[in-house]
Amino acid sequence: MSEVLTGGCLTGGCLCGGVRYRYAGPLGGPLGAVTVCHCGQCRRAQGLAAAVAPARAAGFELTQGADLVREYESSPGKIRAFCGVCGSPLYSRRVADPAGLRLRLGSLDAAPEDLKVQAHIHVADLPAWAALDDDAPRYAGVEPGRRSA
Repeated sequence: MSEVLTGGCLTGGCLCGGVRYRYAGPLGGPLGAVTVCHCGQCRRAQGLAAAVAPARAAGFELTQGADLVREYESSPGKIRAFCGVCGSPLYSRRVADPAGLRLRLGSLDAAPEDLKVQAHIHVADLPAWAALDDDAPRYAGVEPGRRSA
């Protein structure tokens, strides 16, 4: 597994802008694989799959809205953090591993260009409607004929 060094600080936050963070440190590599999880919990928590990168807790800092962050123990010892206003997922962590966390890649302002998904996990839980190999049309923006977001 190759490690992605952030080469400075990455920044991110939630949809409403109330929570902001910065991260300085490696992603993936010896910390674990960069994954897309398709388990039922991730689908419920995020609306579909969860793209995550292992990170060091020591490199993570909330720079705004720490009072808005809510944590939920979704299974014994696994904590999911999200914005209490808009619900955006930010990271997860394990109580047994206080040195690590898993950043939700969708919360990053911009991911490092060399960051690559290394594995899709829990694909046995992937519902038929979310198939990765479907032949549905792809559009750079929204589909033709959409009236609203």
